[in-house]
Amino acid sequence: MDLTLSTPALLFPAISLLLLAYTNRFLAVAQVIRQLHAHLSESNGEYLEEIHSLRRRVSLIRAMQGIGVLSLFCCVLCMFLLFAGWVLAGKYVFGAALILLLWSLALSVREIQLSGEALNLHLRDLEKR
Repeated sequence: MDLTLSTPALLFPAISLLLLAYTNRFLAVAQVIRQLHAHLSESNGEYLEEIHSLRRRVSLIRAMQGIGVLSLFCCVLCMFLLFAGWVLAGKYVFGAALILLLWSLALSVREIQLSGEALNLHLRDLEKR
């Protein structure tokens, strides 16, 4: 495989957009947490399941962001290594960047599943009423 400086550079827009999407998800979850906190009554037993889900989602989003940033870091490092003429090291670092990106995407899938489960909690509550 021929690896040039342009190959890891192709990931820059994708990773940047991915991190933007992760940040938007984090902001959405933060907004839900703030609204939940504002509307929490003395009897908060009905919110415990949602709070647990939100904690897991925040942890996942934080991990998604961190791993996505590491992937971007590896892309930049790969480009530096290729620029310096260390092609083999650049290939390994680029492979690491791809693996980190896959890991970040897998966490994103899990967070989306948790988000769907949280919406089902709200629907179940509506059905009770």
